[in-house]
Amino acid sequence: MMTLDKFEKAVEIVHEVTLKTNLIYSEFFSKESGNKVYLKPENMQLTGAYKVRGAYYKISTLSEEERSKGLITASAGNHAQGVAYAAKKFGAKAIVVMPTTTPWIKVNRTRSYGAEVILHGDVYDDACEYAYKLAKENGYTFIHPFNDEVLATGQGTIAMEIFRDLPTIDIILVPMGGGGLASGVSTLAKMLNPSIKVIGVEPANANCIQESLRRGEVVTLPNVDTIADGTAVKTPGEKVFPYIQENIDEVITVDDQELIVCFLDMIENHKMVVENSGLLTVAALKHLDCKDKKVVSILSGGNMDVITLSSVVQHGLIQRGRVFTVSVLLPDRPGQLVNVASIVAKAQGNVIRLDHNQFVSTNRNSAVELTITMEAFGHEHKDQIVEDLRKAGYTPKLIQPKNLYI
Repeated sequence: MMTLDKFEKAVEIVHEVTLKTNLIYSEFFSKESGNKVYLKPENMQLTGAYKVRGAYYKISTLSEEERSKGLITASAGNHAQGVAYAAKKFGAKAIVVMPTTTPWIKVNRTRSYGAEVILHGDVYDDACEYAYKLAKENGYTFIHPFNDEVLATGQGTIAMEIFRDLPTIDIILVPMGGGGLASGVSTLAKMLNPSIKVIGVEPANANCIQESLRRGEVVTLPNVDTIADGTAVKTPGEKVFPYIQENIDEVITVDDQELIVCFLDMIENHKMVVENSGLLTVAALKHLDCKDKKVVSILSGGNMDVITLSSVVQHGLIQRGRVFTVSVLLPDRPGQLVNVASIVAKAQGNVIRLDHNQFVSTNRNSAVELTITMEAFGHEHKDQIVEDLRKAGYTPKLIQPKNLYI
């Protein structure tokens, strides 16, 4: 069982490999939510995520014989790096099975710590099943990424640090995938202050814990579909689920589109890269039914590959109306392109891309399709540019922008 003594011991041990991630007060998110918001930046850990806490603590409790057999795990990335790093510290061999959809930055960093990486399956659950098979065939010691009370105790050390930084905290928002982090943090938080509220946050299309709580037992989702790959889990851990039932006060789910906007907010206001799973608790701030409370959002990780990052940025700019594409049909006559460009320039639109297609129609009175992708200050400014084109006699049509980076 998870006890206060074990949490205190875990705190001492995990400090051997973790960096200080002191709470950061967020003026921006506080103003947006109406609460006093603090960020727990676990994305700044050496391995880029909190997972090193549980992995290192778990491996520290194994016998020399168990470590000598070799350690194997399954992970979407962050636990993989935690196990690989911890195994290296203990001089043990590490094998990690990762879904084929895992971002390459997580695959390469896991390998950089000396682990053998095997790619298998589309989601975590597929990788986990295969890892169990290899463990049985080769006698490896399996390190589960979340369904383990010892590992969850290591993850829960985050709560101790939060209380040391902010003893009068009212609410902790914790991201949830399989439940290891949520069970550890909520259990210790309730031990330290039974009146504190701990809220779990899941992707709307990967809400296995919410469904399990609703039914009163561990259930498996038929599928998961979310950009928050670190929390794309079909089945929560049955060993940690009772702790979640007892200590999680509420579950909030957020859509992927909310994570995209939060990514831009985090970059622009805190200059930090936080992966989509780590942004769940930030997106949840707008769903809180309270004001003037001291709230801590745990940013669980920051391991994001450049391709995913560029895609999230692009979609975020589009959502905010700061990048948009409009098409207009022009008469095939000299000066028409200049006329449209003048309207856009006068309205302070900044052209990113322009496509001038003369072959869209055989009618020379409306034979040219002009497609313009441009930057704006936001939706109001975008609407103003579109209206100015309409007033000039054109019929602008908003369309989905093409990839900005190709």
